[in-house]
Amino acid sequence: MRAARRGAMAAIAGSLALGAAGCGTTDQRPNEPRPPAPILVNASIGTDRVSVSPSRFGAGPIELVVANLTDTSQQITLELAGRSSRPGLRQQTAPINPRDTATLKADVPGGRYLVHVAGEGIDAATLRVLSRRPSARNDLLQP
Repeated sequence: MRAARRGAMAAIAGSLALGAAGCGTTDQRPNEPRPPAPILVNASIGTDRVSVSPSRFGAGPIELVVANLTDTSQQITLELAGRSSRPGLRQQTAPINPRDTATLKADVPGGRYLVHVAGEGIDAATLRVLSRRPSARNDLLQP
């Protein structure tokens, strides 16, 4: 009885070893770093200008949260300044009702950007995006 039990255990151990060997793969995937963690950039549309804070940060994903402080509906545009030499980022929000907010998500490369509204009378804000922020690989609790 004891010999039969040892034989069964050896058979189970052998089949587990063969099964584990078959699960592996020979393809080696590169371990690419995670992108930088998104940062929150706040903007407000006033009666005479668009304000943005912070106005300087490293390249990578951002969430631009815009508050419309005017009495009319506004639409924000985020675009690369001086786009004539190369195509660049250009994103818009939906119209933002008075005293309401909207969020615009973008992955911005380095350069100078304008944050502006359509029409005249409200000055644009300028963003300065520097070199890429470090990877979020070692940051805990990332999505």
